[in-house]
Amino acid sequence: MPAQSASQLSSMPAIGLMCGTSQDGVDVALLETDGETIARFGPTAYHPLTNEERALLRRATATAAGLTERTARPGIIAEAETLVNRAHGEAVEAFLAANGLDPAAVAVIGFHGQTLLHRPERGLTIQIGNGQALADRLGRPVVYDFRAADVAAGGQGAPLAPLFHRALVRHAGGETPVAVLNVGGVANLTFIDGEDVIACDTGPGNALIDDFLRQRTGEPLDIDGRAAAAGTVDEPTIDCLLTHPFFFLPPPKSLDRNDFRDFAARTLGEVGVEDGAATLTAFTAAAVAHTLQHLPRGPKRWIVAGGGARNPTLMRMLAERLAPARVEGAQEVGWSVDSLEAQAFAYLAVRSLRGLPISLPTTTGAPRPLTGGVLAEPRS
Repeated sequence: MPAQSASQLSSMPAIGLMCGTSQDGVDVALLETDGETIARFGPTAYHPLTNEERALLRRATATAAGLTERTARPGIIAEAETLVNRAHGEAVEAFLAANGLDPAAVAVIGFHGQTLLHRPERGLTIQIGNGQALADRLGRPVVYDFRAADVAAGGQGAPLAPLFHRALVRHAGGETPVAVLNVGGVANLTFIDGEDVIACDTGPGNALIDDFLRQRTGEPLDIDGRAAAAGTVDEPTIDCLLTHPFFFLPPPKSLDRNDFRDFAARTLGEVGVEDGAATLTAFTAAAVAHTLQHLPRGPKRWIVAGGGARNPTLMRMLAERLAPARVEGAQEVGWSVDSLEAQAFAYLAVRSLRGLPISLPTTTGAPRPLTGGVLAEPRS
């Protein structure tokens, strides 16, 4: 479908769904948009996964490392896809019921699915989740498989939220340049200076910290950054970690959740829980700061969303390493900390319906502005 100008479009209510690389649950968000501007923010919700479901996704992610075909669903991968569809279907049904929403009033659902493997250098990105099955279950159109077209064209396929971030900054107003930083399992930034947008993954977000705490203590994450706050950062280890080749690549660039896992484990060695948590948290902040050398100029402020924004130790470390720029949580500017990515996929679903680009050469390295996503209409 050819793109239309914003003046020809009317806003529509869309639901966005996101289960990120932290693999902890499904975020749900309602957004009214024409695919260009934001008309209204609707309610949001979170559908947590059980410990058993998270463990299944971790096993499926480990298995997916050996896949070479994006549509392959052997064994545990098929089991995980069934879980992903069930969890997302339940999340939407509960969301509609809790908010008294008529499903027929929802124009489209943006279904990101669960990333198991992201290897754009091999032309491969795998997000499990059957969009047709979800459309049939919910009786609404579903846009899914957002990343494949970009990767097939030679792009990174990530990050995909930057055009939504630009729409948010337009909606809020204020001075640019500004950086929007999302800290999930992987951290990514969007640099916005007027209409110009540059985006990339910055390095690990919460994934290394979460995995370290789970292995050492059985806890799924460093709650409120308490372990890190009690530890001492090993700066020579940070310096060593920053020698990874990824940090010398200019944007756009992207990561798989586990890209740094083995490198970080070897570099950390046998460190105590608190010192390890402190060093890995500082590594996330240092990796963000390291990206400044690849930007045309420093942002005046950083707006932080995702699970990392709820970690006061990480937020303090970001403020120290990004000074004199102001660092603030998304909630401080009236945005959702937890549901920004889900809102982004509602926005991108509408853009996909209308043939508008969802990625740019400066956000994913695509050869030209590209639309993406596959539309599944419910079968009667």
